[in-house]
Amino acid sequence: MTTIDMDAVRLAARKLEAGKLVAFPTETVYGLGGDAENAAAIADIYAAKGRPANHPVIVHVAPEADISYWAADVPPQARALIAAFWPGPLTLILKRAGHVPAAASGGQDSIGVRCPSHPVAQALLREFKGGKGGVAGPSANKFGHVSPTTAQHVREEFSEADSLLDYVLDGGQSEVGIESTIVDLSRVETHGAVLLRPGQISVDQIAAVLGVAPRAPDAAAPRASGTLDAHYAPHTPVAQVAPEQLAAVLPQLAAGGYKVALIYRTAAIAGHASVAMPMDADRYAHDLYAALRDMDHAEADVIVVESLPQSAEWQGINDRLRRAAFDSTGILSRLLAT
Repeated sequence: MTTIDMDAVRLAARKLEAGKLVAFPTETVYGLGGDAENAAAIADIYAAKGRPANHPVIVHVAPEADISYWAADVPPQARALIAAFWPGPLTLILKRAGHVPAAASGGQDSIGVRCPSHPVAQALLREFKGGKGGVAGPSANKFGHVSPTTAQHVREEFSEADSLLDYVLDGGQSEVGIESTIVDLSRVETHGAVLLRPGQISVDQIAAVLGVAPRAPDAAAPRASGTLDAHYAPHTPVAQVAPEQLAAVLPQLAAGGYKVALIYRTAAIAGHASVAMPMDADRYAHDLYAALRDMDHAEADVIVVESLPQSAEWQGINDRLRRAAFDSTGILSRLLAT
């Protein structure tokens, strides 16, 4: 059971109300929070992360919050998903209310909103502005890097000399470990529900509530957090290798003089560094970003990740690994050719 330090929560809330940035825990990952109605605070979030100004953030609200305050329209499909999955790792994209700063949505007419289930996050959101505010909170890391799932990860990203991050509210390790599922309902009358980012809440679970599976994104879909091709990436190149190919690929890399950091589920093969991962999807997601960070510190030439099943429960994890490896496409071919 998570212990809540209410003195720390109240301090964090006062800092947010003063326009400061506070890193806070959620069940998915740690967020870099600022007052969602304070354009200057939102600008500081973008500056601290090095995030493009057109890349939206997500507004976190308390369980008792009036979603209509943030959204100009809340369709029945949104109400149904809220009833089923909030508090929890689901973000809804809705039409933005006119008084909400456009900066929170990257200049779009939509807004991403979610209610986290982490008890420390809920305590913070209830304390901040008496529970009537919203905290804009992308992941608390430099843009494009591996998301943090502990307070220590946040501190590694932002040094004490980084004045834009004022406070880190520690809530232990994030339980889910990958970012929320994002469903667009801002165009529901013309496009239906659209899955912008997979997460722990699966397509099948969403379909069970709505009676129809969400569609894949189209060219006109709103921009949303964490949906660029390259994202969630360590500094070390990442390559996925099928389980049956590991026994051949790893010795070839070693023979070429390359140091390999291995993230595996089945059989370990001796290498420079390695970490064993759980066999089930929920526990794997919980451990994924910590494993990527650990292997990023191993001073390897490449992080090799054993490829995962393609079934529905692995969709969110496979999405994160695909984006983490995007800028490293072809790395194994280049290493083995030299």
